[in-house]
Amino acid sequence: MTVIRSKKFILRPIRKGDEDSLIENINDPTVARNTLRIPYPYKMKDARQWINRNEKLNEKKKKTEVNFSIVVEGKVVGSVGLDNIEGHKAEIGFWLGKNYRRQGITTAAVKMVARYGFEKLGLKRIYGYSFTFNKASVAVFKKAGFKYEGKLRKQFEKDDKLIDVFLFAKVE
Repeated sequence: MTVIRSKKFILRPIRKGDEDSLIENINDPTVARNTLRIPYPYKMKDARQWINRNEKLNEKKKKTEVNFSIVVEGKVVGSVGLDNIEGHKAEIGFWLGKNYRRQGITTAAVKMVARYGFEKLGLKRIYGYSFTFNKASVAVFKKAGFKYEGKLRKQFEKDDKLIDVFLFAKVE
């Protein structure tokens, strides 16, 4: 899989050996609250399952999902990926460890992965959801050039609650 470099970080596939830094940076109630499927606490078993899942995904010729680890000084500090890749479109999602926020890393990573989706995967539409209460995620989408398309009421279920989300998209 592709490695994408910036001055502050690199984007690369998750791999064996990343478990400890992944757990250190993802194990945050804020990350769990603002994402749909990341558990808290995040355990070694979760990290191993994520790594194994992505190794299998990376072996597939036809990509249905592509996830990049955000790596700073050799540590996995976040992730950004394209999921539900179908034809001309895909969903983008992301998280970043609390010690790395407010440095422009997530916005830059989202822009880079969107460019990868358009240029390497031939996508024409990349969309993403933000829980309505997640102001940081909304800001990332806007700064990364995604356009607000609307509010989807009761779109997802999390912790036995139906959650409203904002829908953002970038088209080529």
